[in-house]
Amino acid sequence: MASPGSSALIVARLRAAGCVFAEDEARLIRAAARTTGEADAMVERRAAGEPLEYILGWAEFCGLRVAVEPGVFVPRRRTGLLVREGVKRCGPGSTVVDLCCGSGAVGMAVAAAHPEARLYAADVDPVAVRCARRNLGADRVFEGDLFDALPPDIKGTVHLLVVNAPYVPTSAIDTMPREARLHETRTALDGGADGLEVHRRVAEGATDWLAAGGLLLIETSRAQAPGTAAILDRAGFAARVVTSAALGATVAIGTVR
Repeated sequence: MASPGSSALIVARLRAAGCVFAEDEARLIRAAARTTGEADAMVERRAAGEPLEYILGWAEFCGLRVAVEPGVFVPRRRTGLLVREGVKRCGPGSTVVDLCCGSGAVGMAVAAAHPEARLYAADVDPVAVRCARRNLGADRVFEGDLFDALPPDIKGTVHLLVVNAPYVPTSAIDTMPREARLHETRTALDGGADGLEVHRRVAEGATDWLAAGGLLLIETSRAQAPGTAAILDRAGFAARVVTSAALGATVAIGTVR
């Protein structure tokens, strides 16, 4: 369907609002809008600082179109490293858990590469759970606090546990980009005083859920990676850290000893 609105005017409005990728965003808005009025409304929302993904209703992630809803954590490009490392370690028939799943983007990308995997996802936020069920199916997504959400019959059988838990220190949230701190739920951002509070809780509970030789992969930051790796080591994992300069990404990997 041909999209309404003047591309030049949309680009100019987005540039004036400080959108770095104004041309790309204008193209996406014009493709999504059914009328000029709808395009104008979308541009105004974006100019006011609302994440483009909320306006479109989806985010591009690892070559997939992931449904997102207002308030749900928007999948970042850097999390592609977590997916890449998970996909490399996912074998035929593996049981995979996407913990702190948000929209379910990580699990969705791993499952796209390994459709034979048995995938489970969980989040404490009911809005995120509703969104993840749109992406993964209601039977794969569970609501609750970390491992409490998971079906008890998979305890001790998980081969791959992928986690993009919040890791922003509480004091640093106010320094985050406006889009994130004003629009995404704080639950998906706040990692406690040092940013590693949820990492500790995940590591402490993970060994009970992982199979022998199972793997725990946690996205972290470059600065926090030594802390995350130390947490894994103390919890009984052999830990190492992988990074991607291209993605600006860091993942800590723990193998059950």
